[in-house]
Amino acid sequence: LQLVESGGGLVQPGGSLNLSCVASGANLNRFYIGWFRQAPGKEREAISCISSSGGSVDYPDSTKGRFFISRDNAKNTAYLRLNSLKPEDTAIYYCAASRYLCSPVPNYPYWGQGTQVTVAS
Repeated sequence: LQLVESGGGLVQPGGSLNLSCVASGANLNRFYIGWFRQAPGKEREAISCISSSGGSVDYPDSTKGRFFISRDNAKNTAYLRLNSLKPEDTAIYYCAASRYLCSPVPNYPYWGQGTQVTVAS
């Protein structure tokens, strides 16, 4: 399974972005998909995870109600919608996949290369 993220960029505070995670090499519907982020000098932080059936779990209070995970198994793609962005959301955003469960711990076996999100005016 290979994962490729896209959709990052420079956005002003209060703006929105749609991140995509496209899978190849396997059917994504067999996997749980997690989104993580890592800011400079900080540990990788779990944001949200979604099961193959669409059930999701959100992790940090800092992003609940602003970031929304979804997936389209027919397109082998998962998404993360980022709303009301703040400068502290600046980080590299990663998607990850696991056959077995969602976890806030970044121990997923499959990872994308990440996409940079920068929130600045």
